[in-house]
Amino acid sequence: MQEMLAAGPWRTFRWHHGQKHYSGAFWSATEGSHVIYESRLELARLLFADFDRSVSRIVAQPFLMTAQVEGAERRHIPDFLLMTESGPLVVDVKPARRLARPEVAFTFAWSRRVIESRGWGFEVWSEPDPVETENIRFLAGYRRPWLFSPGLVAALEASVTDGVTLREAFATVSSFDPRLVRAAVLHLLWTGRFRADLSIRLCPGTVLRRSS
Repeated sequence: MQEMLAAGPWRTFRWHHGQKHYSGAFWSATEGSHVIYESRLELARLLFADFDRSVSRIVAQPFLMTAQVEGAERRHIPDFLLMTESGPLVVDVKPARRLARPEVAFTFAWSRRVIESRGWGFEVWSEPDPVETENIRFLAGYRRPWLFSPGLVAALEASVTDGVTLREAFATVSSFDPRLVRAAVLHLLWTGRFRADLSIRLCPGTVLRRSS
């Protein structure tokens, strides 16, 4: 497993004029380095994984799977391997409109059998809730820990009580520039030390909860 986590992506993607998908690299706070993606939907899954405190590692295109299925050799490269508190989770990302295609359903069916036979989890991930996605994308702007004063972060953790609103949290620590306080509160939301209902658009009245 350690060799797999240290491996580079199986494929090398390229950009060309007129391509219909968007490839790129996202700086992951979980990894402390860039993780590649090959579509906007993969980027969304990457954002959710980076935000998830139960995920300790994120690997893109982790391995090539081969198996004999119905008398023929099948090959497939999953999109992500996540190390979670529950164990390895292999993720394939696909738009919902394509899941019913016979070739897609067939590939995911045999992939699931192979992966779950090892005791790992397997997930097919499609379009997420748009409000939650926008909230997480917004909070991702505050994911880099070195940008925040440890003293300010400690002061907020000590003074922000359970059940206050974002507006109230922003005004909690008066000894720092208010702009820095706002950013640090949002950083603590990203790290999971504060929580909020992200199914509702974040606003000054959003209620914060302290993580146990």
